[in-house]
Amino acid sequence: MFMHTKTAMAQFEAFLALPENAQRRFELIHGEISEKMPTQLHAYIIQMLSGFLFVFLRQQPIGYALIEARYRLPGDNENDLIPDLSFVVKGRGALTRSGAAPYMPDLAVEAQSEGQSERFMLDKALLYLSHGTRMVWIIYSTRQIVEVLTATERHFLTIDDTLSGGDVLPGFSVPVRDLFPVEDVTG
Repeated sequence: MFMHTKTAMAQFEAFLALPENAQRRFELIHGEISEKMPTQLHAYIIQMLSGFLFVFLRQQPIGYALIEARYRLPGDNENDLIPDLSFVVKGRGALTRSGAAPYMPDLAVEAQSEGQSERFMLDKALLYLSHGTRMVWIIYSTRQIVEVLTATERHFLTIDDTLSGGDVLPGFSVPVRDLFPVEDVTG
């Protein structure tokens, strides 16, 4: 569903307010509504990564790891984003009690779900980076690969590599292998 820029945010907010959308998760990306449709594999991966971040941040309380928090820059009427997992450094502002945070996270994590192309995932990562996110991790669930993007770098990690937080999460690392279930996953 594509909306005209000037009215995109107003239409999006009205769309979200519809009773039939109360329990569903939608984002606005370049003026187009996109529904988040995670699978169990997707949820497992995000839960595992969130757990590793939780343990790390209990020892190094430098910020907050947040599952499906909403972000919208003031004046941006085309984008209202909900990364699967995000990290925000303390000092960016108080955690929002309602509505979207008025800034982008320092780290955005997206796990690919069925129906999301690699092009869609890359475009979304570039959107985060162009709006102030310092690092994006794209997790390609079925291929067991993590793509790491910053404003100046882009590289891929396999299950034999270690995912690092770089200067966004200094000292954080986790073997990529530990993000994925050991047993087979059905189609």
